[in-house]
Amino acid sequence: MSFYIGHEAPKLWRRICAETTTEINLLAENWKYILGGLIFQYIHGLGARGVHYLHRPGPTLQDTGYFLLPELGSDNAYISETVFTTIFLSFVLWTFHPFIFKTKKIYTVLIWCRVLAFLVVCQFLRMLTFYSTQLPGPNYHCREGSKLATLPWPDSVLEALLLNFPRGLLYGCGDLIFSSHMIFSLVFVRTYQKYGTQRFIKQCAWIAVIAQSFLIVASRKHYTVDVVVAWYTVNLVVFFVDKKLPELPDRTSAASLLPVSKDNKTKEENHKLLNGNADPEDWRPRTQINGMIMEDGNAVHVEEAMNGV
Repeated sequence: MSFYIGHEAPKLWRRICAETTTEINLLAENWKYILGGLIFQYIHGLGARGVHYLHRPGPTLQDTGYFLLPELGSDNAYISETVFTTIFLSFVLWTFHPFIFKTKKIYTVLIWCRVLAFLVVCQFLRMLTFYSTQLPGPNYHCREGSKLATLPWPDSVLEALLLNFPRGLLYGCGDLIFSSHMIFSLVFVRTYQKYGTQRFIKQCAWIAVIAQSFLIVASRKHYTVDVVVAWYTVNLVVFFVDKKLPELPDRTSAASLLPVSKDNKTKEENHKLLNGNADPEDWRPRTQINGMIMEDGNAVHVEEAMNGV
């Protein structure tokens, strides 16, 4: 066992270094898209914070989901957040798996360019809807009698810009239609559905999103309409935006993305290293037929595109 670890550790380190070099080069080319997407995450948080100043508590609206699903109660509301956190962290870790594992189809920077593009469009539409009409929040801290239901106007611009993170995001009110949790979850799951390789994980991911939909309503964090609108809006946004974006490059033939290393390795050798084939005994050619790459028993369509967005 110790011999095996000692043999594999240098190869793993070389793979991480090669992957890091490639991702840094991609980041240098696409940093504007990444930065723009991250800035919009703050703008979205600012918008959600701003609508809380306009929120006025009132009677909970009549909701079909509330009749069908028993209320979890404030003590069990964490169940919904636990499912969402699991989906969120699992996806983030998966996007960085090329740094470690041999079998990989994506570049981390390019996949996040696409994800942020989906999120920005969905969040922009979300802000339009919840600023159009403010509904009385159904969450426990947004109901009549709660001190957190209303938010006093800020004493300074700086107070509003700081968002009171993270408390301001956890106890917001008024940003209802449509669910932000569903935006992130559906974007993540749809992205893995397209670029992931494990069928079982895909099935589990969709089951988790469906379960989260019911848990959001049962925990009274949103009305049922917030979840329903998220399901068709996010899927439509991803469908149409994805058609406008260039496809991710094929890792099995994208050697032009790779730099020459300091020890004079060629781009082809670096390419083999990135795909886990640095050593002759590790060389495992993949079958390619008419632009279709066979991986884990599934055919994946390949298009010639070298940029993420």
